[in-house]
Amino acid sequence: MPVLNERAYLGRAVETVLAQDVSGPTELILALGPSTDGTNALAAELAAGDDRIVLVENPGADIPIGLNLAIRAARHPTVVRVDAHSELDPTYARRALETLDRVHAANVGGVMRADGRTPFQRAVARAYNSPIGLGGGAYHGGTQEGEAESAYLGVMRRAVLEEVGLFDESIRRGEDWELNLRIRRAGYRVWFDPALAVTYWPRESWTRLVRQFAATGRWRGELVRRFGRGNSLRFFAPPALVLTILLGIVIGVLQLTGVLQGWWSVAASVVYLPVLAYALLIVGVAIGPGGGHGWRDKLWTAAVLPSMHLAWGWGFLLGVIGGAHDTVDTSRLGSRNTPLP
Repeated sequence: MPVLNERAYLGRAVETVLAQDVSGPTELILALGPSTDGTNALAAELAAGDDRIVLVENPGADIPIGLNLAIRAARHPTVVRVDAHSELDPTYARRALETLDRVHAANVGGVMRADGRTPFQRAVARAYNSPIGLGGGAYHGGTQEGEAESAYLGVMRRAVLEEVGLFDESIRRGEDWELNLRIRRAGYRVWFDPALAVTYWPRESWTRLVRQFAATGRWRGELVRRFGRGNSLRFFAPPALVLTILLGIVIGVLQLTGVLQGWWSVAASVVYLPVLAYALLIVGVAIGPGGGHGWRDKLWTAAVLPSMHLAWGWGFLLGVIGGAHDTVDTSRLGSRNTPLP
């Protein structure tokens, strides 16, 4: 479990991991980044109360580095990746281990079931759980078991991880997708089991959400630069939306200033149609049952969905054009664009 500034969530996350109903020995390794909210003191307190908890330092705070440090410190042949913002059902690990053996997979994952404690966070959770919000990946609500492109978190065979070289430490977001790409290219199975579900608590504020999605989008752009058509087509929808909106703005300015007139202006107005269709889609989702209950929920849903899409799409375009470089997700780090204090 990579951990950074998670004091409000860490205790419950650790509790659900330690409550897993599995036979045989287990351990929980926390890769501790340089938190500033008392998270590390809480982690030390938890470790003092249970000898199954092992602490390793991750001074750079990057997730893939923390994961590799934890894997190297681990003693057992199966690695269960968990998150400090997640909670596991008591049968999660046992079911995953059974599936791992049953289908002869190298990595097994399930469904991310987002939840929220505030009206805003619940709106983000509804977006996560909707195919409109995050593009319909299996782990965002799939119901059909089978081979998958990637796995949410993942229950993995350590021998395969070591064979393919663990997580790529040069990738700060999308590291799980890239790892699963290497696992599949090595001839192993990545498997989705909808019976596995993990509760995930998304970002609690609009600014943190936007920063998270902008960074994630930029790293997806970097992954497109590196792996090209290995990326699913669904990743290109948000940047296409951003480009369409930008083109619409340009056309609108040219029409208002009289530069574009007559039939040329009418023909160019076609660019507004997909933007209008997108706006109607967002309104339809917001006022429908997927938008929550009451006008406040529905307004938050209508605000959250385009915030996610546009931030991700803009980040993607920047990543494709210029690469991700040192971009990090600052959504848990206040206003700093670095994980270091």
